[in-house]
Order: sequence, then structure tokens, then C-alpha cells
Amino acid sequence: MPIAEDPEPRPDEGREAGGKDPFADLVLDEDFVKGASVKEQSGRTRMLSARWKHTPPVDPGGRRSVNDGPKPPKRRFGRKPKLQALDPWGNPKPRRRGLEWRTPLFIVLTVVVLLAALNVDGLRNWLHRDSSGTGASTPVPTVAPETAKPSSAPPTTDPDQPTVAHPWAGSPAEGWPNGAEAFVLPEAKAVGVFSAEEVAEQLQQVKAYLTAANLDPKVIAGARPDAALALLDSQDRAGAVAALEHPKQGSNATGWFARFDPREARMIGEVVKVQGQLTYEGDGAGGVLVHTDFTYVYPVAPGPDAEKLAKDRQASPATPPQQPAPQGGTAHPVGLVVRASESAGSDWTARTILRRVDDYRFYDPDHYKVEPKKLVIAKSQSEKGNSACYVYDGFLHPEFAQFDRFDRPGPERTGPTTDPYDRSKGLSDGTTHGCGTVSRS
Repeated sequence: MPIAEDPEPRPDEGREAGGKDPFADLVLDEDFVKGASVKEQSGRTRMLSARWKHTPPVDPGGRRSVNDGPKPPKRRFGRKPKLQALDPWGNPKPRRRGLEWRTPLFIVLTVVVLLAALNVDGLRNWLHRDSSGTGASTPVPTVAPETAKPSSAPPTTDPDQPTVAHPWAGSPAEGWPNGAEAFVLPEAKAVGVFSAEEVAEQLQQVKAYLTAANLDPKVIAGARPDAALALLDSQDRAGAVAALEHPKQGSNATGWFARFDPREARMIGEVVKVQGQLTYEGDGAGGVLVHTDFTYVYPVAPGPDAEKLAKDRQASPATPPQQPAPQGGTAHPVGLVVRASESAGSDWTARTILRRVDDYRFYDPDHYKVEPKKLVIAKSQSEKGNSACYVYDGFLHPEFAQFDRFDRPGPERTGPTTDPYDRSKGLSDGTTHGCGTVSRS
């Protein structure tokens, strides 16, 4: 049957002699198609070619074809334009926008400049510190807890004025352990009549007391140290209670606990820097003797009545005692970097340094009448750096540089100048006294 492309039957003129069709053996396979020398255009191409012979296409504008070639680049500020790369079809490749990070950077720098202009003093302090806010231009090395008595004082640091934002500025204690991390307990071994397990429990009791008496934030803020009192035997507990309730020369609560009058000083945060060592040995009578030697550094800011109390104390300086206080000496701070007359000092802070050397005894219960799991204080010594001299009211009294501007004679400096961070030396044995001066705080 004829089809649309072939309406008439094929003529026989092309047949070979004998009536054979010359295309009978022709196979229209893939090789035949690929080997064709002429390829027929698609129907749409033939239609558009016929139409455009009479009506050429019109460019509506805004679009470019491959025949137009690359668009010439524009000149900016008279500079020679850079040639733009082309894709395989001749179109310009889009430029990489790799400089988009500059916009947020410019915004950040603008904000920093504005803040610096509003707080020049803050910028000055920030330039002396690293990004972590540790208080130094270079990272402060971490100092591990002591394993032996040091041979010298810590190195001198830049004497920066400490502030609320940077309370450790200028202090060698900045790299010291935080709080109870310094109470590293030695390996417990059997001593005297006590087994290794019992010695380990005794060391934990001493650590608990040191923490409750010197690091409890509530106690530091002036609260009653009930947890620490509960760890003492009845005789020592009675002495500590008397020092709390009726403080006086020779029986001052600061010899037992670290406390500040909240009207005068408040802790900045809850971090107390501590350095020292804890050891133990037999007491020669079947018991255990635990030795502790730790220095505590407290960063404090003025309380609500600090200026009034400082003015009153400077107007009526305390009278030097006739006998030395058994709790150890005190030292008045030297002048800081910037005098109060040169700055308002509204965010200035101070540090009080407290060193305690205490021995705790655990008696042989078969030969001594003891209270189970209670501490007996065999010896206690302490020294305070940057705490008002001759004041025995149960509190530490830091002196702030911004209030040291009232005209008054003050306590006579009869004591020596000492470095409160120098742990290579022992404490005073109590035979000397006087209001000394600390070389740094």
C-alpha cells in the first residue's frame, strides 16, 4: 500500500537485469547513518529558514547571541579594562565575587573605632591584653601546683592597674591554679597506726577544711563559716567561734577564715588564685601530721561604703598594738601605677594576698581521746598583704588606690617591705611586728 511520502509505486527502471532491486541488500543500520555525507535539517530549522528568507528576525535588545561575540568591557575611572574570560560558546564567564568579605570587615572596624573613641581608657587597657582577657599582652603561662618549695619569688610582671574587667592585671598569680585545684593530695600510704585508706580520708578532710575556710564564696562575703567549723574538734571550734563573735588582737577571725566586710569589699567573680603544697608525715606517736602552706589571692572591688570607711579609717588611724598579733603580720600596699588624683578610678579594683601555714594532727585513738573525723590544728601562722594594719574586727580590709587621697598621717611604717608572692621564704615567727609595705599586690 502506498504511504504519504511515496504516493506512487516505485518505477522498475532502476531494477537490475533480471528484475532484482538494487536496494534489496541495503541495511540501514547505525554505521550507515553515521557514514552519511549529508544530514537533513530538522523540521523546525527548515521552517524558520523559510520564514527568515522573507522576514529576517529582529533583536528585541538586552539579549546577546553567540554571533554577537563578547560584550566589550566598560572603563572605570579611565583605567584599562581587564579582558574577561569566555566560555566555549563565546559568552563571558561571570566574575568571581571574592571580595564580599570586605563589607562586614569595614563595619566591624567602624564599630571598634567608635567604641574606642567613647572609651579611651578602656582601649588603653585592652591594648595591654590579649583577646582572652587574661590581662597581659602575651599569653600568661599556666603554673602547676607546687611539688617543692620554690627557690625564688615569681618574676615581676607589668604593674598594670587592676580593673573589674581585668582583676588579675599585673599579678603573678594570674597563671596560678584556680581555687581547690591547687590542693593536690599526695599518694596516701600507711603511717603509724593508720592504714593507707585512713590516711587518704584524713587528707580529704584537710582539703575540705581549706576549701570551706578560704574559698567558700559566702564565707568570703562575710557569712558565718559553719561548714568549716563543723570539721574542727570541739576545742578548736570553740576558739574559732570566739574569734568570730568577739574579735580582738590575738583572737581575730582572719587568723582562721578569709572574710571581707561586704560594706567595704566584694569579690569579683568566684575565682581565687591559689598556690602551695600539702604534705604529711608521722607525728612520732603513732599519728599523722599534715602540713599545708598555701597563698590565696582575692580580687576585690569597693563595696557601697568603701569610700566612707576608708575616709574614717584614714582620719583616725589605728594605734599600733603593744604586742604582736599571733596570726602574723600585715602589710600596706605600695602606690599603684596611676594615682587616684589622675583618674576617677570608678572601675579600679585591688587584691588581698593571704598566706597560711598550718599543721593538722590526727592522734592515735588508742592513746589519745579524740573526736572521730575531726581536725585538730597543731600550728597556725598567716600573713596578709594589702589589708589595713591594726584592725581586729574579724575581716580583711583591702585598701583601694582610688580612696588613698585623704590627707592623714596613717599608721607608721615600722615593718619591712615584703613581696607577698614570694613563697621561697618562711613566715614571721611573731617576734617582730609593725605595719610594713608590700612591694606588689
